Amino acid sequence: MTDIVSPTSGVTVSKAPARRDIGIKRRYAAERRFQAYGIAAITFGLVFLFILLWTVIGKGYTAFQQTAITLPIEFVEKTIDPDNKRATDPSVLIAANYPVLLRDAIVKKLNINASSRPDVRDATAMLSKSAPIQLRDMVLADPSIIGKTVNVTVLADANVDSANKAQIDLSVDEKNRKVNDKQVGWMNELKASGALHKQFNTGLFVNGNSSRPEAAGLGVALIGSLYLMLIVLVLALPIGVAASIYLEEFAPKNKLTDLIEVNINNLAAVPSIVYGLLGLSVFINFIGLPRSASLVGGLVLTLMTLPTIIIATRAALRAVPPSIRAAALGLGASKMQMVFHHVLPLAMPGILTGTIIGLAHALGETAPLLLIGMVAFVANAPTTPLDPSTALPVQVYMWANEAERAFVERTSGAIIVLLLFLIVMNMGAILLRRRFERRW
Repeated sequence: MTDIVSPTSGVTVSKAPARRDIGIKRRYAAERRFQAYGIAAITFGLVFLFILLWTVIGKGYTAFQQTAITLPIEFVEKTIDPDNKRATDPSVLIAANYPVLLRDAIVKKLNINASSRPDVRDATAMLSKSAPIQLRDMVLADPSIIGKTVNVTVLADANVDSANKAQIDLSVDEKNRKVNDKQVGWMNELKASGALHKQFNTGLFVNGNSSRPEAAGLGVALIGSLYLMLIVLVLALPIGVAASIYLEEFAPKNKLTDLIEVNINNLAAVPSIVYGLLGLSVFINFIGLPRSASLVGGLVLTLMTLPTIIIATRAALRAVPPSIRAAALGLGASKMQMVFHHVLPLAMPGILTGTIIGLAHALGETAPLLLIGMVAFVANAPTTPLDPSTALPVQVYMWANEAERAFVERTSGAIIVLLLFLIVMNMGAILLRRRFERRW
């Protein structure tokens, strides 16, 4: 410490307090800078999250509505069953010329000259190619409608749907858009009469995959994802919990268990595509399980999720105070009773949280499912886990590669559905932890 004498008052002043003040100011300044860096980092992340959600929701919310056209369809018997053979040969109802019924209905609705082939072609092109299938299913379900006129609501073509949702700039030259001026006029005419309207797109959640955007849906992907999550839950949860209990409570602490623990931690960091290669070589090529099946996908995702569940379960078991174990053993409980009657119930919130987070991680995986063939075009819903199927993230990948403009909103809509599932699962994990968590 150095003292100095003031030249005016002659009082001795120490330099130490001044130095301490400078040091305190520097520490406070460093703390303020660190807080500013933290706030900037959080703001930076939130801005990009907002941009991501704004982009996805802005492009995908329109997928939950679909343009439809209501037409009076005359189920002409001469067109459907000219030889009246449906009583002895029901297959004639399947092979009937239903596009003609649609053509005649739209021509009559718009008062188009039936001899003008270009007008008839443009008018018919406003209807989805899936509409004849809808009429066929109606006739097969109720043959009594043959000979009657019924108002039927059918899907509009994807280009008409995009134009009705203002996704196509109608001010550009007619040659540069897929909806011509005649079709725009007919759209306005149908809209004015109430025949063309928007409705909730139930097909997005019910229909299978399709090459026609307006008819494509997530039905197969939803069922496939459900099968995948059930298989992962049934296999990964008991195996992971059992392995964790053994390693944490019963296994001796030696080099072998240390090696196992290191490998489990390493497996949690292995890229998911490696698990896809493993599933392809073992479950499909060696065991011979069917390609594109939910069972194979579930087994692959089980292998990928196991390390996460084991690590989370061991952490939950370690969080139980040693006094619980000592008290149970002191009262005469066996080690098995101590674990399953006292430690495991107290660790269950952490186990459930880790399991749900692991399932949410598995639900969003795409790479391993691509390698085992779940990228196949599947139009019919799977009835068993052995049937060909796909999954939500794979469906997003497939639609993102489609050339049709209308698949852009379908892709974003599927991402919204996937994000909703992930949000619900993560919220479930948070609620379970808060509901059952014990503080020591």
